[in-house]
Amino acid sequence: MAKAQKTMAPVPVKLVEQDGNWIIERQGQPYFIKGAGGHQHLAYLAQSGGNSLRTWSTDNAERILDDAHQAGLTVMLGLRMGKERHGFDYNDEAAVTSQKARIRETVLKYKDHPALLAWGIGNELDLFYTNTDMWYAVEEIAAMIKSLDPYHLVTTVTAGINKEKAELIASRVPSIDYLSINIYGGLETLPQTLDKIGYNGPYVVTEWGPTGHWEVDKTDWGVPIEQSSSEKAAIYRHRYEQGIAGAPGKALGSYAFLWGQKQETTPTWYGVFTEAGNPTEVVDSLHYLWTGEWPVERAPSILSFKLQNQAATDSVHLKPGQPVDVIVDYQPGSDSQIRIDWEVLPESTDIKSGGDPESRPQPLPLKQLADNKKGTMQFLAPQDAGPYRLFVTIENGSGKVANANFPFMVTAAN
Repeated sequence: MAKAQKTMAPVPVKLVEQDGNWIIERQGQPYFIKGAGGHQHLAYLAQSGGNSLRTWSTDNAERILDDAHQAGLTVMLGLRMGKERHGFDYNDEAAVTSQKARIRETVLKYKDHPALLAWGIGNELDLFYTNTDMWYAVEEIAAMIKSLDPYHLVTTVTAGINKEKAELIASRVPSIDYLSINIYGGLETLPQTLDKIGYNGPYVVTEWGPTGHWEVDKTDWGVPIEQSSSEKAAIYRHRYEQGIAGAPGKALGSYAFLWGQKQETTPTWYGVFTEAGNPTEVVDSLHYLWTGEWPVERAPSILSFKLQNQAATDSVHLKPGQPVDVIVDYQPGSDSQIRIDWEVLPESTDIKSGGDPESRPQPLPLKQLADNKKGTMQFLAPQDAGPYRLFVTIENGSGKVANANFPFMVTAAN
């Protein structure tokens, strides 16, 4: 017996402007994007007050769209495009034509799915680019999508924004509905930045989150100092309130980064879940931002984290095999049952740009001399000279975590 064909009907989405204020309407109702990047933990996203997810490609798109629909979520579906920094040449007419034809087939395949909200043409195509003719290729695809799919929104995603970029997009890519911006440290002043450069249209913040690894203080040997999950949780709230909630009629919503986990500089920098799948306290902050209320079960918080009674900003140097005293001061959250895990990793040497895949450093055996299981621990510094990080993960009885890491340098004796 032949397998029954799945029939799908698109849910109409449009952009509406009234007196200079913009909103998305989905099935005739206002729709503010409370989204996250990634396609894991979708039930948790919905339970946390989220309503949408973002992908960077159409890999496994049918399953992701189906899973999102089942969870009551929409999808900004990413359309992968060649990047100049990866060797794609936008002066190569055959390559540009082939890319457009591929994307056409993709749009025809998924345009009627009821979970679809918007098409995202490329991601940070402007990062380290020199050939601005790339924007003409984006326009050709945007106009094509408009002709094929009248029911969904079309956008392109930039790496930050400035006057030159905004003007290029305005003149060369008129078919997009709104601008999508990936921005980290500058999010809190984004509305003022857009006003200053003369962009008065609507926007979605398609990546935002902790302070980027290129934006933070560094040790005296040049590695970035990562915020603890508690510092991240606070900065997520502040940046959202300033750059997204603080721009009604302009900001159409956002996609927080990353609803999952990845290795980028460290295994903990951008993911709001751990490698084991536990939510961090950043997830509590997003729940609060999306619903106006804190979840009943709260994650632990880290108040301070010290090696040899020093902070990470002190650029701690150690001798090979030296005993090291560690203190992490924390609050347990809503459940006082606590487990603390420690891990030492060599500093990553596989650092890429633009979120490209990186390999995770392999952990070293941790030689503990003492551990009171309550945040005080002593271990032996590695024998080999070089840069390392000590990671701490504090998990409470509800399965939520706080985490942090501390970079240190082992310096051989002269």
